[in-house]
Amino acid sequence: MELSLKRLQSFRQETFSSLYIRNYRLYFIGQIISTSGTFMQSVAQAWLVLDLTHSGTALGLATALQYLPILVLGPYGGVMTDRLAKRRILFWTQSLSGVLGLVLGALVATGLVRVWMVYLLALGLGLVNVFDNPTRQTFHMELVGPDKVRNAVTLYSILVNLARIAGPALAGTLIATVGLAPCFIINGLSFGAVVVMLALMRPGDLLRTPPVPAEKGQIREGFRYVAATPVLAATLLLMAIVGTLTFEFQVSLALLAHATFQGGARSYAFLTSAMGLGAALGGIRFASRKGAAPRQLVSASLLFGLAVLVAACMPSLVLAGVAMVAVGVCSINFSSLGNSTLQLESSPRMRGRVMSLWSVAFLGSTTIGGPIVGWFAEVAGARWGLALGGLAALAAAALGAATLRRVPSLPLATGTPGPPGPS
Repeated sequence: MELSLKRLQSFRQETFSSLYIRNYRLYFIGQIISTSGTFMQSVAQAWLVLDLTHSGTALGLATALQYLPILVLGPYGGVMTDRLAKRRILFWTQSLSGVLGLVLGALVATGLVRVWMVYLLALGLGLVNVFDNPTRQTFHMELVGPDKVRNAVTLYSILVNLARIAGPALAGTLIATVGLAPCFIINGLSFGAVVVMLALMRPGDLLRTPPVPAEKGQIREGFRYVAATPVLAATLLLMAIVGTLTFEFQVSLALLAHATFQGGARSYAFLTSAMGLGAALGGIRFASRKGAAPRQLVSASLLFGLAVLVAACMPSLVLAGVAMVAVGVCSINFSSLGNSTLQLESSPRMRGRVMSLWSVAFLGSTTIGGPIVGWFAEVAGARWGLALGGLAALAAAALGAATLRRVPSLPLATGTPGPPGPS
């Protein structure tokens, strides 16, 4: 009994080790609130576009516009992340995201909203995320240091997927009872929690990397660095394939719920929440793992693709939800492995630019994938829209078997944290 208790205590300490760090704990609390609001808005926005247009292609276009700026300007955001204090960037990006959510809520509440307005605000949020995404990814390293970065990334992924449960469930209830507008308004207000938690942090406890001085050619330098580092190039290629066609659940699951199972917002929220539950459970399982071997991405992509294909074949909404739990487990394994690999294998002075390319590969690629999945689902059927993502993950696994398996793991690129600076 005593041995079992010691093992349980050890597992708890290893699994939640980053939460023992005050700054990370504050960040985590703020993100729980904000990310739940983000997923609530994601469901509401998808349903708003479908209500306004009744078009899968239009839904894919709205999603694409939200990620278009990342695809085009992502590397510039990475340069700014390397040059500026990350905490200060997050103050601005989180505040602007909140304002955009409140504006959309006001337009819906007053009945003035048109689909072009949704497109415009989605594009505006994408511009904010050009700077927000690489900053948030690299901020984990400043909060916990290289030894705990995989744990921090995985715990954050658990948080995101718990929010994937809470946000859509609340959205489905609100949409069915009081309408769409409260979803956008609550999301806008939720960003205030992040701003408050950032203000409560101790700047002196941040393990800041020395800022990179502004010079010409730094974007090209980032591309050259990745091209000359095989493990980074191969990892980004796999994540681009999967990000483009597999992680299009905002489109594929909405259409599966709407067209295949003739359900409403609650059906979509059920599928999304089931995936979030699986990812949260998987995250707890994977959080205690240390390091990240790039070659593990091959098997992770293979399992992810198989799980998505199984979900696409399920004959009922309930069974599809069960399958989406497995999809969630596989998704967090793949995404946390890819994210951690890129952060641990990259030089500290290049980390912002590397993670901006992660944003391009994993998020900006939605600009291309969203309309493709939406169009394909309209032509071939909603099940095939989801299955296309499964096939893409299998193709990525095959490509990874020919590349990552031959790539040796580089020594841990920890660098030496610089002295605390203004944040």
